[in-house]
This record gives sequence, C-alpha cells and structure tokens, in this order.
Amino acid sequence: MNISPISMSKNLNTNIKDMQNLTKREIVQKIYQDKEECRRGDILQNDVKDIVQRTLDILSDSLAQGKNVELRNFGVLEVQVRKPRVGRNPTKPDKDVVIPKRAIVKFKAGKELKAALKKLDLSLVEGSKAARARK
Repeated sequence: MNISPISMSKNLNTNIKDMQNLTKREIVQKIYQDKEECRRGDILQNDVKDIVQRTLDILSDSLAQGKNVELRNFGVLEVQVRKPRVGRNPTKPDKDVVIPKRAIVKFKAGKELKAALKKLDLSLVEGSKAARARK
C-alpha cells in the first residue's frame, strides 16, 4: 500500500476540524478499509493489526539500539544524546536537580511531508489546539 504524505494532505484540511491524535487502531482501520485484499476477505483486520504492531516493534527496537530510522518520503527518526544539565524543581526552586545524560529521539520531516505541511491551514491547527486545551 502506498500512502504518501501528499495523498494524506488532500484530506488534511477537511478533517482537521475534528482533529484528535491518530491512534494505532485508526491506522489499522484505514489500511484495512483501503486495501483491496482486505475488502475481499483475503487479509483479516487482525493480520493488519499484527503487521502494524510488528512494524512499530522493529522501529522501536532499532531506535533502542541507537540506530536511526529513515523512512523515504516521510522522514528520519534520529537518536541523539542530551548532555547532562542542571534543572530546577518547580515545587522546590531553591534546590538544583541534576538531569542526567540521556538518549532522545528527534524527527526530521522528509521533502514530501514538508511540502504537505506547507499546504496546511495553520488557523485550523491552532484552533484545534486551543479546543483541546479547554477540555
């Protein structure tokens, strides 16, 4: 199945009014609905769920081993090391807290995703963010 960020952006502005976080379950359902083999009954929804979960497991395992994950036309998940630093506990601001060195994952969007995001109506995203904050 070939779903590119560009094809996803066609529905981006229309669906963003009801914007919520995309869940793994919604990804499985979308793949299941879009794939001809699923509609014929050759592939079960549980099979799609297993494939999505296995894909996420492979991504997580690779990142946990310090490997970067490159997904063409989507972006790169990159493991970076944050230096140790001194922070403050908001409830006890007089005491310094040492935040240790740690690994983080950064995402860098690919060309197609960047192009799709340029077409996004930012006022809808900002409005949706404000609506979620009120909840």
